[in-house]
Amino acid sequence: MRVLIDYRPALRARSGVGEYTHQLVKALLAVYPPHAKAHPLDLTLFSSSWSDRLRLSPDLAGVPAVDRRVPVRVLNFAWHRLAWPPAETLARSEFDVTHSLHPLILPSRNAAHVVTIHDLDFLDHPERTSAEIRRDYPLLARDHARRADRILVPSRFTATEVQRRFGIDADKITVCSPGAPDWQPSGTRPRNGYMLFFGTLEPRKNVGGLLDAYARLLTRPSMPDLVLAGRATPDAAPWLDRIARPPLSGHVRHIGYIEADHRREVYDGARLLVQPSFEEGFGIPVLEAMSLGIPVVAADRGALPEVLGDAGPLVNPEDPDALAAGIGRLLDDEAYADACGARGVLRARQFRWTASAEHAYEAYERAIEHRRCVLA
Repeated sequence: MRVLIDYRPALRARSGVGEYTHQLVKALLAVYPPHAKAHPLDLTLFSSSWSDRLRLSPDLAGVPAVDRRVPVRVLNFAWHRLAWPPAETLARSEFDVTHSLHPLILPSRNAAHVVTIHDLDFLDHPERTSAEIRRDYPLLARDHARRADRILVPSRFTATEVQRRFGIDADKITVCSPGAPDWQPSGTRPRNGYMLFFGTLEPRKNVGGLLDAYARLLTRPSMPDLVLAGRATPDAAPWLDRIARPPLSGHVRHIGYIEADHRREVYDGARLLVQPSFEEGFGIPVLEAMSLGIPVVAADRGALPEVLGDAGPLVNPEDPDALAAGIGRLLDDEAYADACGARGVLRARQFRWTASAEHAYEAYERAIEHRRCVLA
């Protein structure tokens, strides 16, 4: 099976979709090596940029790749609006499947089309997006989803939303959740550790609500610091200004984007993780924290309840008092926090990248079968 995967989400900072893309590629290669006797996978990575060249990390060394010096915006406009140029032309090869890691099709002449839809927040809140996402996704995603031969989603929540909002039959959708990292809990949580938020500082992540909740807790004795780990978008300017001034200055710090090789050490210093997003298609930081036994308080929205389960408190992200109460419970009740951490470890083990690869491969097979039926 010849598959072309759009690797551009992982070209720069591997957060969110980029990390999902990289880890899925790794898992596919591990489970379906190209020279295996059964189910061989001939996988090619695609990238394009005017300034950034594709430099694969050592864990993907030797993977066939196509890197074209074409500006991302130019190529996206041509692909999204004109369905041109086809993958075969750009890659100078033939494929059975093209896989786009976002909702819009990677066009081809003959290959089956697979898209991944991580969430549909862009439909209800385009103001939280920018560039091509704001310009193209709300207008085109429904049509592309209907034209795709197969749709991958990271959660049952997103699957239900795609069915409901786009009128897609459930049989066309494959849930392909991320896997937990192969980390082992280091033992006792640091009792003097910090509170951690891990993610891009953007409106959907509800950073402002988190700061409101944290400010309410500052009167408590021995309140841990709050660490914000993630890339700051232009929308983050008011939050960064706020944490530089009293009462948050000296208590909240932004440490920026964390490279993949250093994520674990940031988690290791955390007493708890807070994920207050208004909506998540999955929530990889929750899974990463659980894998290390770090208790989590998360919003009761999107896919977060599906990921966290009974391993931590779920709260209304629009209510800073409720968010503060959830955090306070984990800080005040060590037995409860330890129980949440232990349940989280067990729950994280249910999410495996090998299973993700198997689901993706099956989706490719079903996409090829659907394409053949359409062309017959």
